[in-house]
Amino acid sequence: MADGLVLACASCGQKNRIPPGRLGDRSTCGKCRQAVHEPGAVVAIDRLDDLQRVLASADVPVLIDFWAPWCGPCRQVAPEIAKVAAGHAADVLVVKVNTDVDPQVGARHGIQSIPTMAVFRGGREVARTAGARPAAAIEAWMRQAL
Repeated sequence: MADGLVLACASCGQKNRIPPGRLGDRSTCGKCRQAVHEPGAVVAIDRLDDLQRVLASADVPVLIDFWAPWCGPCRQVAPEIAKVAAGHAADVLVVKVNTDVDPQVGARHGIQSIPTMAVFRGGREVARTAGARPAAAIEAWMRQAL
């Protein structure tokens, strides 16, 4: 992700590079012009270097859901995280990080249990919580943190 995050188009498979500062904008495929990323959608980032670039360049707060596919509570909180993302499309970037893909992510951010949610502002962590909860509780926690 030297110059952005690469996301594959769901329609044609074309890989599209989205600059980190534009993850809050609607992005379309350069080949078929279908939506690649919509504001309010959860962005999956699984590599430490990609995550660090997004955190360093985001002009809005970033909510990260650290998770793993084998974790039952992580799967339960996934739709709640999606609700938070949809409700805060203009003011928060919501990211899911599968800690099984790149073990450096969990080590770098001190993840000891999942699901863990953390809020970053200006590249720095400002709050953290662990455990599954409904969207309203996630939003209340996030508002208090910001």
